Amino acid sequence: MPLLNDEAVTQIASYRVKTAGTKLNRDELAALVKHCADRGTTPGELIRRLILSELQPQVVEPTASPELSEIVGIRLMLTNLLKPLATGIKITPEVFEGIMVEVKKRKTAVALETKQDLERA
Repeated sequence: MPLLNDEAVTQIASYRVKTAGTKLNRDELAALVKHCADRGTTPGELIRRLILSELQPQVVEPTASPELSEIVGIRLMLTNLLKPLATGIKITPEVFEGIMVEVKKRKTAVALETKQDLERA
């Protein structure tokens, strides 16, 4: 009869107490050994790192596609250029350049907002 069960050992010990394993065929094992030798690690440590990385939550930054960003950029550009023209205001080259700079700065953020709005709808 053991003096300590697995739970007691886990609570007392700060070292690793369980094994997670798998079976590989000869070709897979040879590839694993070579891969580990190239990286200067052991198969056990490599597998442990892979398991732990899979257990960590993946934080994915939301993004908009380049196509959507360009479409939104064109929309911003047209909106900002056509309104002054429709009201009879002349656009100087400096104003045009300023509009283009602003559109370039903001198009990705506006595209992301648009994408999120569409996903909520």
